[in-house]
Amino acid sequence: MLATATVADLLRPSEKTSAAIYDITLVVGGSLLIALCARITVLLPFSPVPVTAQTFAVLMIGALLGAKRGGLAALAYIIEGALGLPVFALGGGFAVLLGPTGGYLIGFIPAAYITGFLAQKGWDRRIGTTVLAMIFGNIIIYTFGMLWLSRLMGISKSVLSAGLYPFIIGDLAKIALAAAVLPAGWKLLKYGGLDGKRR
Repeated sequence: MLATATVADLLRPSEKTSAAIYDITLVVGGSLLIALCARITVLLPFSPVPVTAQTFAVLMIGALLGAKRGGLAALAYIIEGALGLPVFALGGGFAVLLGPTGGYLIGFIPAAYITGFLAQKGWDRRIGTTVLAMIFGNIIIYTFGMLWLSRLMGISKSVLSAGLYPFIIGDLAKIALAAAVLPAGWKLLKYGGLDGKRR
């Protein structure tokens, strides 16, 4: 099994044109999945940043599609929203990227890329490394989000209360779910003989 193979690589056609169509379909489909998960939203009275299922989708897409396709899916999602499509949790348009959630949204791109890169190194095959990959991805999203939020709100403890603390428990639950799903998925692929497709 190649260390650089992701789940998506196992099903990728060998023919060049078909492979290109496959990659484009995964990128577009990944962006739409992020948009769909943006509909799962909880607005908090004490924070301008809603709780959504987007982070889980972003990190899972990175892990399943790999660095390049995962990063491109997140980028496509941002472009769709910037062009005015109502794919963000708070609607659509470039103004959303300039608002309090903008940093988190931009952070989706490097988070998906890094999580995908780690998956290509085999980190999604074991529970412990899957947890670490998801933590790294979350840290990237938090870093981008908190830096932008600090620019809007100023550097203070209120930024942590508005942009970090409310999301920790939910993100830990998402990490636990990913740690259960990804390694189990690889075991199923192994038993089905699909993990031997790329050697």
